[in-house]
Amino acid sequence: MNANQTTNKSMRASKSTGRVKPQKLADIILAELEGMIIEGSLKPGEKLLPERELALQFEVSRPSLREAVQKLEAKGLVTRKQGGGTFVCDNLLSGFSDPLFELMSNNNESQFDLLEFRHGIEGMASYYAAMRGTPADFEQIQTKHDEIGNIQLEDDFRAEAEAVVEFHLAICAASHNAVILQLARSMSSLLADNIAQNLTVLAKRPDIFSKITDYRKRLLNAIISGQPQKAWGASHRHLAFIEELLLKLTQENSRMERSMRRM
Repeated sequence: MNANQTTNKSMRASKSTGRVKPQKLADIILAELEGMIIEGSLKPGEKLLPERELALQFEVSRPSLREAVQKLEAKGLVTRKQGGGTFVCDNLLSGFSDPLFELMSNNNESQFDLLEFRHGIEGMASYYAAMRGTPADFEQIQTKHDEIGNIQLEDDFRAEAEAVVEFHLAICAASHNAVILQLARSMSSLLADNIAQNLTVLAKRPDIFSKITDYRKRLLNAIISGQPQKAWGASHRHLAFIEELLLKLTQENSRMERSMRRM
């Protein structure tokens, strides 16, 4: 985007003098960079382009760009590493403290609470992704979906869980709803723990993994074919299937534990 062109549209009246004055160029660049962070174009931990390239991208002078980046740094949104460049802060999404993360990850009841949370966030994301997604979005979702299958060959539940989270984050990004995307990102570590634990329990029924794959495939097809209602339904059926199985297996485990105690 040309920040100089934006300047001409960013005139505002001063309440004290009634004069019209242009918005400062650095503030316009700052707003653009903040928007990129909010919408996810710039991700936590991502390195910004070198100053010269960014200045060319925005078609502004390097001093104006430098001032905007300094303001971003003052707000705690980016950090500079000596000789290493400027990075988006990777702790922007620390919505939960580490102790709370650990507490919830190890609590059986919280595992089902997280599944209920996923019903809401993934259902909404799927609906809006099918409605608003672009061909580039759909290509990214397809890529993340295919990566799950490749990682399943490694028989690593944690890696598979992280791949599943990345698949759903791609759906959230395709929803073009910044709140959904950033909330999902803030929960990504906790959700990966939840999915990894679920996979460990479900491993007692290896026959059901092909069914889970089928549910996920239906979700993918509904989204990329642009069917919001069908995508929402596919998301809920997928998670309801997993929840029902987990409840059944958890009950079976409880019965076995009681039998062992009696013995």
